[in-house]
Amino acid sequence: MTVPGSNDTRQDAAETETGPVEATDAPGTPDPLGECDSIERRVFVTAARPGATGPNVAVRLTHRFPVQVTELWDALTRADRLAQWFAPVSGELRLGGHFQVEGNAGGSIETCTPLEGFAVTWEFGDGASIVTVGIAESEGGTRLTLEHDGEVPEDFWREFGPGATGVGWDLAFFGLRQHLTTGADAPPETTEWATSDEGLAFVAASSGRWADASIAAGTEPSDARAARDRTTAFYVGEAE
Repeated sequence: MTVPGSNDTRQDAAETETGPVEATDAPGTPDPLGECDSIERRVFVTAARPGATGPNVAVRLTHRFPVQVTELWDALTRADRLAQWFAPVSGELRLGGHFQVEGNAGGSIETCTPLEGFAVTWEFGDGASIVTVGIAESEGGTRLTLEHDGEVPEDFWREFGPGATGVGWDLAFFGLRQHLTTGADAPPETTEWATSDEGLAFVAASSGRWADASIAAGTEPSDARAARDRTTAFYVGEAE
């Protein structure tokens, strides 16, 4: 499931922000719900352009990781590291190269500034969007900002809201945190954790945080909560 992202300069956009950007600096096993709460989330929604199938939607996540810029960059850009917290990625991981995430999207690397960030196209099924990643030194570590931007079909947006994409990226951020602080070498979704009470609680909490962001952006609370429930059910395998 993929829903897209945006930029700050768009016109007639609804914007919201949820959550502080804090993280425990001490190494050790991260607390999943604490990590979920420490992600800053923003949603940008722009009304559909003439001829579009739905609105342009951006989800943006920002989180601080207790490692140096070089270590975070290495984990974000090396195929062997990506497989340990995100998913196996094949292709040419260089400017202009094409990549494929196993079981997910593929795309091209459009921009890349070493130790600062990169932007890639995100092509899945008939949909195409843009993922932009930026990193910068922050007190006690490195701040990572990820933005996923693109057009979303109206029916899909109403059914799942920003959580369709946001929950997946929250899980990726948690996997990255585990990898960086404990040396975990498998994405959380591929382990027994995903179906544990703790894993299911993380998904429910993440989905709820994105529903809060959707409400703050102007979505009717009843609609946002219904989308939250459908998103949670999808991620935990209870979708009809």
